[in-house]
Amino acid sequence: MDIEVFSFFSGLGFLDLGFENAGFNIVFVNEKNSIFLDSYKYARRHEEHRCKYGYSDEDIRRYLNNEFWNESFNDYNNRKNKIIGFIGGPPCPDFSTAGKNMGEKGENGQLTNVYVNLIIRRKPDFFLLENVKGLYQTKKHKEFYEKMKRKLYKAGYSLFDSIENALEYGVPQRRDRLILIGLRRERFGRNIRYTIGMHKKYNLENIEQCEWPTINEFAVQNELAVPENIIEELTVEYWFRQNDVIHHPNGNDFFNTIVNDKFNTIPEGDSFGKSFKRLHRWRYSPTAAYGNNEVHLHPYEARRISVAEALAIQSVPNWFEVMPTVSLSAKFKMVGNGVPYLLAKGIALDLHEWIKCHTRQIEY
Repeated sequence: MDIEVFSFFSGLGFLDLGFENAGFNIVFVNEKNSIFLDSYKYARRHEEHRCKYGYSDEDIRRYLNNEFWNESFNDYNNRKNKIIGFIGGPPCPDFSTAGKNMGEKGENGQLTNVYVNLIIRRKPDFFLLENVKGLYQTKKHKEFYEKMKRKLYKAGYSLFDSIENALEYGVPQRRDRLILIGLRRERFGRNIRYTIGMHKKYNLENIEQCEWPTINEFAVQNELAVPENIIEELTVEYWFRQNDVIHHPNGNDFFNTIVNDKFNTIPEGDSFGKSFKRLHRWRYSPTAAYGNNEVHLHPYEARRISVAEALAIQSVPNWFEVMPTVSLSAKFKMVGNGVPYLLAKGIALDLHEWIKCHTRQIEY
């Protein structure tokens, strides 16, 4: 049985790529930012697969309109031999303590409510909502989040949520993401049991017990042996080498700012400041956010990291390329905004295996 997925707030498509490689069929992609959408298509330009319903830069609110929806997806309700799911990570700055923190009233925060309303109106068989942990853990935001969950449960979905750390899935960055999975009871039965995180590769407690290096003196192109008692796969240097970032098409995409003293004086691994953070080659990155004043310096080069290196830190496959005609700022923004690929794939594998085991035929 085909499992069709509608992707909203798709960005550069790391979440979609994880779902594709877990066995789902992405049939529709919606991303309002046309530059991001063009970049999404560019990265997949060599693939034979094309979206059944195509690509759209329409405002998601338009899909709440019944006439527009029916014109766009004329056989959506014919589900005899297919399952339909929605996936999406509504823009999160309004729920982030490091962002605007405006909550549900913010321009971006409102879109989470729109996405929930779209799910309730279109009734996919399952959905995924991804966001920052602030939506779950910050008191004023959690009240909104719980209200959304009550609406979804009342609409017929059994809900399962968790804060998942990208490190546990093999991503070289410590990054928490809120994952909410909804399974429609009419489709899968009333007594649904589901566990998020079955495809984790590592345990966070074990990761923290490793003897990670802290700070080393910075020197351009210096040698530094791999420390003992670490997980090499979780280091930025492992991913730089695996993705061959020097020869990657985006390997020279970095800001050629006039060299600042900080480029030569900040030690390798000193990533504890608010702005200029130098990564350690044999440690994971603190995050992959590159907007505003967040500046990540290369471990052993007197410069910022490149787009290719940012892609590697997001655990994206080495063939993935960001469109060359996009501005540098936009490149870093779309890469930093993405869901870490291996985290997305792990979550998708959980869901795909569960659906295959629990699907029952229902006449619509």
